[in-house]
Amino acid sequence: MSVFAFVEHSVKDFDSWKVVFEENQVLRESHGAIRHWLYRSAENSNEVFIATEFPTLEQAKGFAADPALPAAMERAGVEGPPRISFRVEDEVVDY
Repeated sequence: MSVFAFVEHSVKDFDSWKVVFEENQVLRESHGAIRHWLYRSAENSNEVFIATEFPTLEQAKGFAADPALPAAMERAGVEGPPRISFRVEDEVVDY
């Protein structure tokens, strides 16, 4: 079973944000992150959606609550509070 943290937020500039996001790979991994997926809105490239996979809900919530995260988000140009939700993988179906 995997747990996914889904984060949505607006950023000032995607390219600048992505540099800081990549710099924070170590922070994600310190909480057990396995991998992530990045998406941008088709209508507004500064609307970002991130899915990050963790082994447990505790690790996913630990990452979201890490005190280093708000400073990194501010440095990256995140505008407003992020929308964060957690989901448990129920079934994987290959098509």
